[in-house]
Amino acid sequence: MTLPAALGLEPILAQAASTEALFDAFVGIVGFALLAGGTAAGIAFVFRWYSADGIPEGVAILLGVSMVAIWLNAQSALQQVISGDAELLELSTVAFTVAAFVASAIAADGGRRLGDHLATDVFAVATPRTITEVGQLVRSAGRVVAVELPEEIADVDGYDPVEESTKTELAGHTLLFPRRLSTDDLRERLIARLERDYGIGHVDVEFGADRTIDYLALGSRPAGIGSTLAPGTVAVAIRGDPAPDASPGDAVRIWRCDDDSLRRAASGELRGVADDVATVAVDADDAGTLSTDEEYRLVTLPRDPGAERDLVSLLRAADETVTTLPVDAGDPLESAAVGSLPVFVLAVDRGAAGADPLALPSGETRLEAGDVAYVLGRPDALRRISDLERPLTADLESDSNVAAAAGASAGSEVDPDADSDPETDPTADDDAESVDDASPERTRER
Repeated sequence: MTLPAALGLEPILAQAASTEALFDAFVGIVGFALLAGGTAAGIAFVFRWYSADGIPEGVAILLGVSMVAIWLNAQSALQQVISGDAELLELSTVAFTVAAFVASAIAADGGRRLGDHLATDVFAVATPRTITEVGQLVRSAGRVVAVELPEEIADVDGYDPVEESTKTELAGHTLLFPRRLSTDDLRERLIARLERDYGIGHVDVEFGADRTIDYLALGSRPAGIGSTLAPGTVAVAIRGDPAPDASPGDAVRIWRCDDDSLRRAASGELRGVADDVATVAVDADDAGTLSTDEEYRLVTLPRDPGAERDLVSLLRAADETVTTLPVDAGDPLESAAVGSLPVFVLAVDRGAAGADPLALPSGETRLEAGDVAYVLGRPDALRRISDLERPLTADLESDSNVAAAAGASAGSEVDPDADSDPETDPTADDDAESVDDASPERTRER
């Protein structure tokens, strides 16, 4: 019999050994939790710094627990190599492993939150909050140029106007671009940014010599089917069964089912199909004969889409547009050759009585007073043509103002003794001063 057994100390020693084992297991579980939490916190911090976004929860927890799994696997493999008895399937070992993984997962989630919070606070302090701070930061390196949009934004001729809220948001807004861009590249970058960030369809911008914006006009792309309909046609939805291979743009003939016979109802162009409902473009007179309750048969005709539809499809995706250009008497465009214009002239509607319209006129054709030209061009080209009329209008207004001033001066000379008492008429002195200021020679003659 051993001495501890003789003294009755075996139960006490066994309890002390069990307590020590539990304490070691607790310390190990806490250590694994700290390892997982620290790993998740570091990964969350780096991820926030690199991507400016929070790391997904599952990824951070998985990476934190993976470090614990690697540690336990390495410890078990090392124990098996050294002692040859790993005791991996004992209840105490299994309980310790499960507890370590559970604590590590909880700690990893907490570490993810802590690391993301710390990264957010650190970078929020270092990140500029206002345009002034950004300007001080980037201008110190001389790498950007600030482009300020004008307070007044016009509408592009020939396009639908953008919403007023968008104009208000852009008015006076400052955009930053790389400094080394040329004026043309800066213009393209500005147009692309406005179209991408604000959903603007067309942008007409003109830069000055100092790379500031002198003129800015915005336009939106036409949406819907209405802008593609020819004059005198409407789009209606009917119940029908077009051919399976029929596509928008195909010419169709609409037949009405009367008992066992078919009767022709109208002809049109297929614009869209949704289940058993077809949208067709027909003449406005034929639209009233079609009913939404009846079911029709649609027969596809062997005809290619017209050139006008191809032109409309291209215009909806291109920057160019078609607009009318009237030519008045005395207009700078009068007697101008079609080939000298910065736009492409599609047709000219002659204003002379009995004159036939000209389709695709030659470059030598000259515009006459009363003509209406249908032109195709970009917004900046259309604006250059409209600017040709402004000097003439300004001259006419200036001439009218000069004539009015001359008439007022002549009237004052004809009736110099008009009733104008300065004491009773307070405006007499003002009128006299304005007349004297306008005619200094007449004052000297007096």
